[in-house]
Amino acid sequence: MQNPFTTTFSKIPDDTYIPTDQITEILENFQYDRPSESVYKITGVRGSGKTVLLGKVERELSSDLWKDRGYIVYRLAPARDMLSQLASLLYRDGYMPTDSKNRSISLSFNVLGTGGGIGFEKEGQDHLDTGIALETALNKATVSGKRIVIGIDEVSRTPEMIEFASEFGKWLRSDLAVYLVCTGLYENIEQLYNVKNLTFFRRATTIKTEPLSEIRMSEMYRSRLNIDIQTAREYAGLTRGYPYAFQELGIQLFKNRDSSKEEIIQRLKAELFAYSYEKIWEELSKEDRDLVRILAHKEESKREDIIRFMDKPNNYSVYRDRLMKRGIITTRYAFVSLALPFFDEYVNEYWQ
Repeated sequence: MQNPFTTTFSKIPDDTYIPTDQITEILENFQYDRPSESVYKITGVRGSGKTVLLGKVERELSSDLWKDRGYIVYRLAPARDMLSQLASLLYRDGYMPTDSKNRSISLSFNVLGTGGGIGFEKEGQDHLDTGIALETALNKATVSGKRIVIGIDEVSRTPEMIEFASEFGKWLRSDLAVYLVCTGLYENIEQLYNVKNLTFFRRATTIKTEPLSEIRMSEMYRSRLNIDIQTAREYAGLTRGYPYAFQELGIQLFKNRDSSKEEIIQRLKAELFAYSYEKIWEELSKEDRDLVRILAHKEESKREDIIRFMDKPNNYSVYRDRLMKRGIITTRYAFVSLALPFFDEYVNEYWQ
């Protein structure tokens, strides 16, 4: 039997996928004739399911049901010229103009490679005519009743993203039926907020990934691993709803059925530490790390206890809010704690 669990980046685990309320929120918006939200930013800590959430939205909107409503989904790679990618896709579907008479830059399209993919070429460095041609194409699609949904995974402040977002803002002002669903780490998305003319991006709806339901995780472990519900609940509780931990623990349980619970947990920790937490820790600022070190000493800490150990106690709220937005910590009434399973052990073992 094939292992139903997976931690492969960008892959939607069909057999062990757990739906979330965030997907429902996004899809409900697109059900209306004139969706109220044009841009969704999906954020969360590494391994929290941002890419999977985006992929699920893209897959749903690409289904025949949504196609009948006029939806077309285009996936763009953020590391390449996104305007050229979009132009190629629109050309493939018959919306992009192929002539640019009386313009300083010509646009030409070629079929590249044996796979028959559409390639878009621009002569010169100026992107003005690209933007005009794209707006013409998107207007044509809008008039014909189409709704273009663009999906971009892992956005950050790059020249390609700034250029694309600037054009996207113009399309919104022109009331074109174009929508954007993107993912990114909180700090990467935040860096785009201060870019000139991207006010729309700052104000756009932010969807923060949330912990998975313990009941649904328990049922998944019970049914896929053929274990009793009590054992399934114990294992589900270990993950704290962290999607990467849920999938990785499922992999370990499937592969090591004869191992003890302690051995399974040690394997889980090793994977989390090496393939998730190391990168998360590298991306934290010194001040963030200092606060995390304090929190790693106790399961839950009160505000006044945390401030007592801080070098810059007046900045407590700034660091706390930043770590919450990143998905590193969580709050419960007057208490603060680390959100990720075994993250305290990782910090205490390697960084205290």
